[in-house]
Amino acid sequence: MKFFHVAMVAASVAFPAAARAQSVAADTSADSAPPKALTVSGSATIASDYRLRGVSQSDRGMAVQGGLTLTHESGLYIGTWASNLAGWGTFGGSNMELDLIGGYKVALAPHATVDVGLTWYMYPGGAAKTDYAEPYAKLTGTTGPATLTAAVAYAPKQQAIGKWYATGADAVAGVYTSPGRGGDNLYLWGDGALALAGTPFTAKAHIGHSWGQNGLGPNATAVSPTGSYWDWSLGADTTWRNLTFNVSYVDTDISDRASAYLRPSFSKGQDGSGSIAGATLVASLTAAF
Repeated sequence: MKFFHVAMVAASVAFPAAARAQSVAADTSADSAPPKALTVSGSATIASDYRLRGVSQSDRGMAVQGGLTLTHESGLYIGTWASNLAGWGTFGGSNMELDLIGGYKVALAPHATVDVGLTWYMYPGGAAKTDYAEPYAKLTGTTGPATLTAAVAYAPKQQAIGKWYATGADAVAGVYTSPGRGGDNLYLWGDGALALAGTPFTAKAHIGHSWGQNGLGPNATAVSPTGSYWDWSLGADTTWRNLTFNVSYVDTDISDRASAYLRPSFSKGQDGSGSIAGATLVASLTAAF
């Protein structure tokens, strides 16, 4: 092996042009190599609060989250995402949300994509009738430094998001108002991102509207707790290598008065003491891999 190495060095000195030609050929071959049929990507996040459509799922406490996605060159993908839960977000006793995701993403034009799929929300270790499915569709376009997304998610009629309790008092007493009732949920939202020229920051904005049951599900939870409400956020993030730091102001139009009939279940600590849908600053740090 040592002789072979010396011979190769001698050849490259004696014939520099040939060596350069071989190098260029190798580079060209590498550039023209077909992309991998399957790619794996993922992330891990620590956040000051887990807000799902503006409502805290971690009782206004810290959340640790992670996800993994396997993507095929055709545009098909499958993935999973998880977060810890607390308080009202525990869905019948589970301290974890586990999402299974599958879909298809394709380019419509050089700067536009459409993404359709389904998310299955699971709550391991929680009470029965907590899991539910929600198909979604997203249209994303990019122009210059701006990226805009318009999306819809519709969860068809399912017991997990049905109105079983009319009030929070019924939920505490364990008295079903409409046992076995199914419900559906529609969520429309838009996202925007704008890279700020001359800075390492990207401005982010989100607005969404939910329509669903105006009560509580079989385990005192709901996707749209007051039946119809808005959520929004404004923030910015910055990325260094594979780390992204984000700070966002998050809020909803669910007032204490509007959600009073859902208490004490729909509150911090589930004791009626504080809102879990009010304005807050959420900070997060995400590592991508």
